[in-house]
Amino acid sequence: MDRRELLADAGIRLTARGGVRALTHRAVDAEAGLAAGSTSYYARTRRELTALVVARVTAQLSAELGALQIPDDLDDAAVVHSAAAFLEQLAARAEAQAARLALLLDLREDEELRAPLTGADPVRGRLNEAARSLLDALRVADPDRTAVDLVGLIDAMLLYRTAAVAPLDPVAILTAYIAGLPRRADRTTVPASPDEP
Repeated sequence: MDRRELLADAGIRLTARGGVRALTHRAVDAEAGLAAGSTSYYARTRRELTALVVARVTAQLSAELGALQIPDDLDDAAVVHSAAAFLEQLAARAEAQAARLALLLDLREDEELRAPLTGADPVRGRLNEAARSLLDALRVADPDRTAVDLVGLIDAMLLYRTAAVAPLDPVAILTAYIAGLPRRADRTTVPASPDEP
C-alpha cells in the first residue's frame, strides 16, 4: 500500500466515524500514524483531501466489480445469488460505505467531487453493463433501463444497511424484484394454429 492509499484509508475511517467535518489534515496524519504535515504533501487543500478519499472509495468499488463472479448458467436464482453476493462484498467494506454515504450527503453542493460517487462515474457505467448482461440473459424486456433500476435497488439496500435503518432480506427483495420483471417472448415458441383447440 502506498502513502496516498494509507492516507486515503485513514480519511475513509475518519469520514465514516464523523462525516466530512472530521476530515482534516491533522486528523488524517494522526489516524495514519504519520508525522504532522505528511498529509499536506499529498493534498494541500481540504478539497484535495476530500478528493483523495472520494477516489479511494471509487477505486474500491472498481476492485469489487472486477471480482464479481457471473455464473455461466443463468436463471432467476443465479442472478439473485450474484446480486446478493455482490451486495455482501460491498457491505463488507462497512467503513467505505459509511464514508460514501457521508460524502454523498455532505457534497450535495459540490457536483464535481460528488460525481464519482453517483451514476456519473465510469465504474457505475460498468456496473450497469454487468447488470444489463445478467438481465439480458434472463430475456428481460428492457434490460438497459432495468439494469439501472437493479443497480439502484442494490445501492439502496447497501445504504439502508450501512445506516443500520433496520434488518432486511436482500435475497427475498431481489427474488421478488427479478420475478416481477416482464420478459421478452421466447423466439423458439411457435404460435398455436387457429385450428388447434
